[in-house]
Amino acid sequence: MSYRKENYLTITTSDTQNYVAGKSAIEISNLFSEILNKGVHGFCFSLYEEGQKPGDIISKEQVRRRMKILQPHTKWIRSFSCTEGNEHIPIVAKELGIKTLVGAWLGNDPEVNEREISGLIQLAKEGYVDIAAVGNEVMYRKDLTEEELLAFIYRVKKEIPDITVGYVDAYYEFSHRPKITEACDVILCNCYPFWEGCPFENSLDYMRQMYHQALAAGNGKKVIITETGWPSKGENLKGAYPSEESALQYFINTQLWCTEDQIESFYFSSFDESWKTGPEGEVGAYWGIWDKNEKLKY
Repeated sequence: MSYRKENYLTITTSDTQNYVAGKSAIEISNLFSEILNKGVHGFCFSLYEEGQKPGDIISKEQVRRRMKILQPHTKWIRSFSCTEGNEHIPIVAKELGIKTLVGAWLGNDPEVNEREISGLIQLAKEGYVDIAAVGNEVMYRKDLTEEELLAFIYRVKKEIPDITVGYVDAYYEFSHRPKITEACDVILCNCYPFWEGCPFENSLDYMRQMYHQALAAGNGKKVIITETGWPSKGENLKGAYPSEESALQYFINTQLWCTEDQIESFYFSSFDESWKTGPEGEVGAYWGIWDKNEKLKY
């Protein structure tokens, strides 16, 4: 996910929710602990340790160590790729009794795309995939044409007909691209109030609007929030300011709202990853619930 150039929704504040409003620091801390102990629906899996980055080959042992940290706190894990060690993520998750949303990372390199799609199909046929995601924000990045992406989606659906198949992108893409929405068994949408410059005070209401836009586009299909989060440190974006306090409260608000409204969501992210500084600025490295050293931040 990178910077949004414009807002696509109008923030409404008449029904803004904030589950932690008026609560003391101790009460907020206790809420956080209670949520983690009960377990969230899902976490996006952060693969890379300090000094590592995409392109490095990651061992199964590293995946298992990190997965065991998350195991008591989540029912699902989301992965983003099926190569370079990412293929270990769903295998280890299944060993530990965790369900999997497994993604094939698609870009503008045909050879990489073929390896990713083949890897996703193989993992699914071997029983390691509960939901298959064919690409992540490909339309947003404009790495493929709509027709190219549709061909990959239909190919995967044909190869693994008994597995739920979808595509991940920003919530509004499903309104703009009805052919892709139609091809998906499930709508997998990313919802980031922060990246649209939304102040924290309005962030939960804004995310609700994002979700309901995707829900309307899906025309009856199930919608899963595949990414949402708030950074604990870094640069601000318009009225959105990173801070440990806001990140903690956003996590709590998200989880309580999703539980109350029975919405499935994957929190971004599990661990801080330093390699994400760059296009996203310093803020990219601080989206985890655990820090880069795998210590709980809150």
